[in-house]
Amino acid sequence: MNICTLACELHDYIEVVCLYGYQIRVTLKNNDSIEGKALDIITADRREYLLLGSGCQQRIDLTQLAKLQVLTANAKFTEIIF
Repeated sequence: MNICTLACELHDYIEVVCLYGYQIRVTLKNNDSIEGKALDIITADRREYLLLGSGCQQRIDLTQLAKLQVLTANAKFTEIIF
């Protein structure tokens, strides 16, 4: 089984948004956009997911991320392209 992983540098950005609880917008490879508060990174079924809180918690496969935009003012960074 081939498992696609994220570069460590990109993974670090996701850890930062979770650490600070930033409000973010993620754009997926299929062009869907999801907004919410970055809560955590979880592992299930040998995959990593970003846990977003936006009324209900959403689990987003890290390998499906195309772009991450930080909506929180004065954040450490504003946009990451995957």
